[in-house]
Amino acid sequence: MICGIDEAGRGPIVGPMVMAGVSASKENLDKLNTLGIKDSKLIKKERREELYDEIINIVDGYEIISVSAQEIDKYNFSGINLNKMEALIAGKIINKLAPRKVWVDSPEPANGGAKFGHMIQEHLTVECEIIAEHKADLNYVIAGAASILAKVYRDRELEKIKTEIGVNIGSGYPHDPLCVAYLKDNFRGPINKYLRKCWSTYKRLDKQESQTNLEDF
Repeated sequence: MICGIDEAGRGPIVGPMVMAGVSASKENLDKLNTLGIKDSKLIKKERREELYDEIINIVDGYEIISVSAQEIDKYNFSGINLNKMEALIAGKIINKLAPRKVWVDSPEPANGGAKFGHMIQEHLTVECEIIAEHKADLNYVIAGAASILAKVYRDRELEKIKTEIGVNIGSGYPHDPLCVAYLKDNFRGPINKYLRKCWSTYKRLDKQESQTNLEDF
């Protein structure tokens, strides 16, 4: 059994980061190969939604872990950075799926991504070979399948947030004009519990508000 792992939502200030893993036998990997799977960012949203169900129906196993903004803050403030957190979560997925070999998309550039594989090994309770590479989701179908599950799940979670606050905040990334415009005056409002407060964007908003309050005083 082989496995692919990838994440979605590493960089946004709004909402969770989602990590997904899929495991498949050779026979089912061949079936995945017929779907035209690649990096989820290169596939239109409608097709990603279709592939989400198709992948789940084909693979032997899958695991999706959503890490909320509050959890990301907790990790960060306790000294666990994003890469270490991803390695820990990847370890949980591998322990659950128990594959013999794993392809994982690596956020660590060191040694072509191999350093991230060593970071994951520290959290394993099962034996398996880990191949951690930058752009694994583009180069390996099994990792691409995981990227689609993670991306669709993250998108669905973001839609729930938009519905709850009643505003279209776009992608939730700090560079998105819709998101930036909304947060400027509303980051203390209902969306606050979904914001990553360890992000520089949030710290900047907080600082600007404090300065304004001091000037008003």
